[in-house]
Amino acid sequence: MQRIIAMLILLSLGNLASRADDWPAWRGPTGQGYCAEKNLPLKWSAKENVKWKVKLADPGNSTPVIWGDKIFLTQASKAGAVRSLLCFARADGKLLWQKDVEYSHKEQNWGGITWTNASAAVDDKRVVVSFASAGMYCYDHDGKELWKRTDLGHWEHGFGNGASPVLYENLVILWCGPNAHPGKDEKVDNAKGKKATKGARNVLLAVDKNTGKTVWENDEKHGSWSTPLIVKVNGQDQLLLGYGPDAKNKPDPDTNYLKGFDPKTGKELWFCRGLNSFVYTSPLFANGVAVQMSGYGGSALAVKLGGSGDITKERLWLHPKNIQRVGSGMIIGDHVYMVDENGTPRCYELTSGKELWEVATRPAGMTWGSMVHADGRLYIFMRQGETLVLNASPKYEVLAVNRLDKGEQTNASVAISNGEIFLRTFNNLWCIAEKK
Repeated sequence: MQRIIAMLILLSLGNLASRADDWPAWRGPTGQGYCAEKNLPLKWSAKENVKWKVKLADPGNSTPVIWGDKIFLTQASKAGAVRSLLCFARADGKLLWQKDVEYSHKEQNWGGITWTNASAAVDDKRVVVSFASAGMYCYDHDGKELWKRTDLGHWEHGFGNGASPVLYENLVILWCGPNAHPGKDEKVDNAKGKKATKGARNVLLAVDKNTGKTVWENDEKHGSWSTPLIVKVNGQDQLLLGYGPDAKNKPDPDTNYLKGFDPKTGKELWFCRGLNSFVYTSPLFANGVAVQMSGYGGSALAVKLGGSGDITKERLWLHPKNIQRVGSGMIIGDHVYMVDENGTPRCYELTSGKELWEVATRPAGMTWGSMVHADGRLYIFMRQGETLVLNASPKYEVLAVNRLDKGEQTNASVAISNGEIFLRTFNNLWCIAEKK
């Protein structure tokens, strides 16, 4: 029954058109990590079920996206002074082309690895990538530049940015920021030395995917690292986005929201209060219910959608627990699954928030990765290169803990395409496949 429900969710959320075997964006074709494929590898190691691995010149946090016979990956080098889109052949991992963007302005980062956190988004004609303050670029599948936006201002935060672009109908939607000090106006060196004077903003932006020209934009007081999610609510497409204050801003219950927008126009449709700290995770949605979790010891909430304006009264539950969450979870059937940053797996009832799992010993290390669901399994990439595989069931069960080479590290998530699992670490890009 769980697998049937998951398949129905996948079909109902299929707003991002793609073939079944593609992984066209961060968290896949639906933006929530649902994968319709079966008979995927359950177990592997550094030598078992490895189709190929290729060395990466520099570390990074983004996740690969796949379209047809090509894999696209972002990467930064020279302390963020060069930001790149790489294209690999999925058959053997050969580098087909690389497009570099120079950015001379010194930008804050965390651990020297957060300049290109965002994953690319791809369809049958284009690949769109956000290089944070260095701009948003669009290429064709052969690496020809189609358009660019280098006038989006300087995004300044110690943890870098996190939101990946979202392709929706004729639009590219990008959550620009976060900015620790929104509203501060300053001159910055933008891509290729171009000067731009732009106040530091947290702005939800939509551009024409064919030209890059602005269609609509909304400024927000606070930012987040959350990638917007587009879902259908009572027959209407809605864009969900959560945000809240950072450590330098006191929690403000009147400006910390999960919000819903019309993705065609940017019009705000509703908001729900309850978030109270850094928002790293992306929204979740199923069965008419949206779930949003804060990080850095923050809260989590679930709210029934369908109303307008202030829908805080429609909250089903609010968890004020002191929990740190970075990667995003899953809704499967009537349950919410999550793995905290410290590696603690959790399962909650969707409508009540009741916690069902009691995990005495964490099965693996820490994680920034977001869950992927396939064939009744939950795959989570852990920071030391393990992939934790759990049974997607309210009964807690660890199916596998798959380890790569000693010394591997990652902050990325699992990507799945055509029976193969793709894993990006600081050192390598791996392709995992069952040997036939």
